[in-house]
Amino acid sequence: MPHDAFLPGLCASLSKRSLLGAGLLALLCAVAPAQAQAPRNYATLAMVAEPQTLDPMASTADLVGTIMQHVYETLYTFDGKWNVVPMLAESMPKISADGKSYAITLRKGVMLHNGRELNADDVVASLQRWIEQSPRGKAVGKEIDSLKAKGPLNVELVLKEPYAPLLAQLALPSGMAAIMAKDSIAQPLTNFVGTGPYKFKERKPDQYVLLTRFDKYSARKEPASGYGGKREAAIEELRFVPVPNASTRVEGALAGQYDYADLLPVEALPRLEKSGGKTVPIMTPAFGFPYLVFNTREGVAASQPERQAIQTALGEGEMLAAGFGDNRFFVAEGNHFPKGSPFYSTAGTELYNQRNAPKAKEMAAKAGYKGEPIRVLTSRQYDFHYNMALLMAEQLKRAGFKVQLDVVDWATLVQRRNDPKLWDIYVTHSGQFPEPMLSPPQLGDDAPGWWNTPAKKAALQAFNLESDPARRGALWGKVQQVVYDEVPYVNVGKFNGLSAKSPALDNYQPATWPFFWNARIK
Repeated sequence: MPHDAFLPGLCASLSKRSLLGAGLLALLCAVAPAQAQAPRNYATLAMVAEPQTLDPMASTADLVGTIMQHVYETLYTFDGKWNVVPMLAESMPKISADGKSYAITLRKGVMLHNGRELNADDVVASLQRWIEQSPRGKAVGKEIDSLKAKGPLNVELVLKEPYAPLLAQLALPSGMAAIMAKDSIAQPLTNFVGTGPYKFKERKPDQYVLLTRFDKYSARKEPASGYGGKREAAIEELRFVPVPNASTRVEGALAGQYDYADLLPVEALPRLEKSGGKTVPIMTPAFGFPYLVFNTREGVAASQPERQAIQTALGEGEMLAAGFGDNRFFVAEGNHFPKGSPFYSTAGTELYNQRNAPKAKEMAAKAGYKGEPIRVLTSRQYDFHYNMALLMAEQLKRAGFKVQLDVVDWATLVQRRNDPKLWDIYVTHSGQFPEPMLSPPQLGDDAPGWWNTPAKKAALQAFNLESDPARRGALWGKVQQVVYDEVPYVNVGKFNGLSAKSPALDNYQPATWPFFWNARIK
């Protein structure tokens, strides 16, 4: 029991005894309020699950990126308007006239958590590991001809062909191109040595991941903007606590147990709004999009005609309503990028939200469907995933499909989706980013789902070779059309995120991957 919890009872007991007791009472009870009000400098952050790994390259799961972006940094990052800006790089790279060669200069005097300065060898070793280990890195690695250190603080990256998304890929926190100390690199990664404002201290599985302030952190000088600019570890300790049950996260937020509670169910909003200041609801606009990934390698979904039949059966609008309820939280539209984006396109959208069970049944019969169960892999860690999966199962049953709903914890889902023998569709979501090649991972070749066709390769090659933003916008429409035709995944729609913070957590900035540098405990 904490000593300040036991003092009030002791004070009450002493007050009934001797004058000596009364004197001791006065002394203790004068001290007790001061101890009870002693300032704290840690934050308790309720996350949706136990991270299956702390290796930021080993998984594209948002949870891993959210935690480890405090420990590791990237060469480039995104500002508040999703522009790519330098982080560990001193400035934007010098790019050759043919668009193939990138000369990158590192900031001088950046300290690693092991006490030495970051150098170009660390960067090259880190990026080589990313290319070998990360699903995103593997996709980018196919575009790279060479990667070399050119002196203590200079790196040269040469591409086989121009690749417009390169810097955005290097900036993403998910499946991160994390820069780490060369001598810490191992497989599996057990020593987490980065350059971030926080350093790894301890992990107790199913209890917490503890990060502490890095006192020798080398911050940028520019004003903070999004993930870019100056970062300061104003809070001494960050405690990331796995709280898989969404209702428990809500109740903990209302009780003041958490300084931050991530991804809350939308039906909790009225209670959060009426908490009387005990907690503050946070809506993150255009947070992301849920999507369904199809196993194109094995099982029922390996057949393109059967995937097309499934797509015809789906009513994405109903699924979004089931997942989010309140229409302030979702938009049902088939364009993958919103109006106003350079990548807005209506290509293929006549195949969105069809909800046509008779037609789907007819298509499935022509495709040779023989009543095999469609194994839908989902998790209750993300409440909206599970609710959408339930409704999707009913839509598919109406079209004559047999459905097997496999509900597992998120870490198990992330593990199982790597085995094509275990599932046909899995439910997930992605942040809504400004660069199409950042999400979903299915646009790469190696992500679970394993979509890799001539039409995909041709559309993406034309898109990625083009650096002019206006021309890339038109070329994205052709990629979107291939997605609707081949159905490697289904973009369900768009949603806003709901989370909550305590009044004590000051200067928190809502973000797709929540970050807590520059935040303070009042």
